[in-house]
Amino acid sequence: MDKGQGRLLRLTLKGGEARVFLCDTTGMTQLARDIHHASNTVSAAMGRMISATAMMGVNLKSDGDRITCTINGGGPAGPMCAVAGPDGTVKVTVEHPEVELKLKPNGKLDVGGVLGRDGQLTVMRSYGFGEPYLGRVNLVSGEVAEDFAMYYLESEQTPTLCALGTLVGEEVQSSGGILIQAMPECSDALIDQLEIRAELFSSISQLLSEMTLEEIAENCFRGLDPEILESMPLTLTCDCSRKKIEQVILSMGEKDIRELIREQNGCEVSCHFCRRHYQFTGEELEALLREGLDRNEEKA
Repeated sequence: MDKGQGRLLRLTLKGGEARVFLCDTTGMTQLARDIHHASNTVSAAMGRMISATAMMGVNLKSDGDRITCTINGGGPAGPMCAVAGPDGTVKVTVEHPEVELKLKPNGKLDVGGVLGRDGQLTVMRSYGFGEPYLGRVNLVSGEVAEDFAMYYLESEQTPTLCALGTLVGEEVQSSGGILIQAMPECSDALIDQLEIRAELFSSISQLLSEMTLEEIAENCFRGLDPEILESMPLTLTCDCSRKKIEQVILSMGEKDIRELIREQNGCEVSCHFCRRHYQFTGEELEALLREGLDRNEEKA
């Protein structure tokens, strides 16, 4: 998978008794690792977050809709946040990407340790109009997959099986996830079959290192009539721009902007998601402030 790129399959089981989202975010996770100079464990955490948020984002309806997922568990990596849209775009940030912990006794990366387990997963859906919808659940483990499954159960009353995984060495070897949701007409027989196969789904990162998404769908759901409805691209990309940063600066208010001009004769603003830097001289801040004040006078 090319750096920054991923792919998602949307499918149904047993004629619509359950829906499945299956994604490969290997290239996206590698780019996130490069952007943030992340440790192995934080890279794994970002990979899981990218996958979960991407699978939620593709369910949004309109171009301007966004879903923002934040895990704040009190761990040394600090809060981690990802934003996704219905077009498959995702961006991710974490406060302390360099943090590393020793492996767990089972030899696996301690994602729950770096993110923390004493906090909440917050999911915000914004629709470009009106108040956004906000849902929160207490973290189950900080390992991400269990926390998203709990969110779906508590906030949306939707029984959900969620498996996320990232294999990391010198490079990101594989990253992705699977989300399975029972529809109201789902039979007990199908639920029993999915529970039997849950252990197989939990090895999603290993499966992705060996098979394509189509092969995983065929092998994991054999006998359950899997029907692929859609294959769509995913992309790790940031939508920040100088114009958007100007609006952020204006939101500080006249007093704080004049203080920046007086004390620093300018400022530099960094985007948390892509680490791009935007520099403003004192003269540019003066012009921006005048423009903002003129606009306010026109509205008045």
